[in-house]
Amino acid sequence: MSTALAIAGITAVLRDRLNDGLVNHNVAGLLGSTVTVSVLAPDRVVPTDGTESSQLNLFLYQALPNPALRNQGLPSHDADGRQRLSNPPLALDLRYLISAYSGGDLHAEILLGYAMQLMHEFPILTRDMIRTALTPSPDVGVVLPPALRALADCGLADQVELLRITPLNLSTEESSKLWSATLSSLRPTAAYNVSVVLIEATRTTRSALPVLNRGEVDPVSGRERGIIVAPGLVPPLPGLDSILPAGNQPTARLGHTIVLHGHHLNGTAREVVLANTRFAVDEVLAAGGPNLGERMELVIPQARAAEFPVGVYTAQARLVMPGQGEPRDSNRLAFALAPDIGNLPQAVARDGNGDALVSIAFTPELRAGQRASLFVGQREIEPQGVAAPTATLDFLIEDAEPGEHLVRLRIDGIDSPIVNRGATPPVFLNRRLTIT
Repeated sequence: MSTALAIAGITAVLRDRLNDGLVNHNVAGLLGSTVTVSVLAPDRVVPTDGTESSQLNLFLYQALPNPALRNQGLPSHDADGRQRLSNPPLALDLRYLISAYSGGDLHAEILLGYAMQLMHEFPILTRDMIRTALTPSPDVGVVLPPALRALADCGLADQVELLRITPLNLSTEESSKLWSATLSSLRPTAAYNVSVVLIEATRTTRSALPVLNRGEVDPVSGRERGIIVAPGLVPPLPGLDSILPAGNQPTARLGHTIVLHGHHLNGTAREVVLANTRFAVDEVLAAGGPNLGERMELVIPQARAAEFPVGVYTAQARLVMPGQGEPRDSNRLAFALAPDIGNLPQAVARDGNGDALVSIAFTPELRAGQRASLFVGQREIEPQGVAAPTATLDFLIEDAEPGEHLVRLRIDGIDSPIVNRGATPPVFLNRRLTIT
């Protein structure tokens, strides 16, 4: 594959081919003047004094996705978006204008004729042509500009696809728009398409290991079974349908059972993979509960509170299915892990200014970068002097209203539970603060 320098590399190769062709055909002797090949925008070819020298100008006016290769896909990542899985190439077609400039009679037509003949005789840029044009000889390489020396490493000669040159048929309207857009006067011009340049990123990817076999060997045929078709609407692999925290709560808590509902969840070595991309959490916990195909239970231990901050997690079941030897992974579902206040109910007294200072202890601890606030009734209070990580925060309630208030701790938009949803009808939990 080529690097991002390949576009400039193609322009350099084409300019080199035109230069060599003009020299081999002694066009300068035919015209009686020197002939050059430039790679400028059309509005920069003619000098400000208006004197035109005999020259060909090669101008890249458009870069388009290649129609045949554009559907290979974009760079893909894993489910967490952290690890790159593939580097599909950027496939481009390049469109050029070759224009002839000269102040002499018929010089422009002669130059364009030789240019078109050269493009017709060499419709493919071979690997040798590319190496010759982009690899300078030792005696001149050191005097070349840095940009030209860098083109030797663009990888253009080693890409899988060869570069093909095909003429383009520009209508009068298209030609008029191009010259108007470049603020230039029309010159004898031919248009060409160069296809295809493959530009690939060099970022590292994760690649799967080779497949050793395609299942068990059929005793009758002696061949590997491969894929076995099992008719049905439910895939014959572990799958998660929903995650239900304890007590019908919308959020999970440390030390409380989390039930994962799905199918094909029975087997051995049952585990749950928990991930949180923000805090780079990627932990495997043993699954609990009965060995049933419809459910799997999980408890995040209080003892590991420091490893699981408040936030949104993804859960994935992992187990060895009956009759198989390798573990299988299910799909991922998301759930929120909420803070849990440990020192409520409590009572505090107001000071002489009518303010009340309350200290809230909770798990998991607050991490750096997380925002916390306390809701006393419907009033939101900001913490005092946060120094994360911490499992205790102080809140100053100014002009505190005496009485009992329901309290919630909110961290990054996730509230501590305050409703007992296991009761019918639901009732508030005793998360109360009494202000006297």
